[in-house]
Amino acid sequence: MDVRKAIQSRRSIRAYDSREVEEEKLSRVLESGRLSPSAGNRQERRFVIIRDGKKRQLLSEAARGQKFVAEAPVVIAACSVETEYIMACGQPAYPIDTAIAVDHMTLAAVEEGLGTCWIGAFDEKKVKEILDIPQSVRVVALLTLGYPSAIPHPTPRKNLDEIVMREKWGIE
Repeated sequence: MDVRKAIQSRRSIRAYDSREVEEEKLSRVLESGRLSPSAGNRQERRFVIIRDGKKRQLLSEAARGQKFVAEAPVVIAACSVETEYIMACGQPAYPIDTAIAVDHMTLAAVEEGLGTCWIGAFDEKKVKEILDIPQSVRVVALLTLGYPSAIPHPTPRKNLDEIVMREKWGIE
């Protein structure tokens, strides 16, 4: 599958069937995150893989009770071990670098016939407790992963002329 097709096909999946995700497919998804760029090539992101049903249920509760988190056969906690680095533009690198890695993984999952849902609505403290993540590490996102049992229709997107400006700020 080419990248454009993966981008066009990607959906936020909130319904999974019970099939287990093969280790080879999971490894290829994780490899896509590993290969993603990071500021100064710091590679500060880390990924905790959760397959255990009890832990997924606890993560579901930490994610505002979103049931599909427990139903997905895999949940990935995308973390950063270095949070102090500030890029020259003034932005902290860790959430951006980790987000890029997660995005690479979502697209790789599409190629593998898998679905994902990026979750930012969670209680970080509870997630850290469930997964024994040190206080110094930030949990940037949770990512569900599995075989979709339903694929939603595409959600509306703004037209390019509504979001792209040329040479200066302002849409005419």
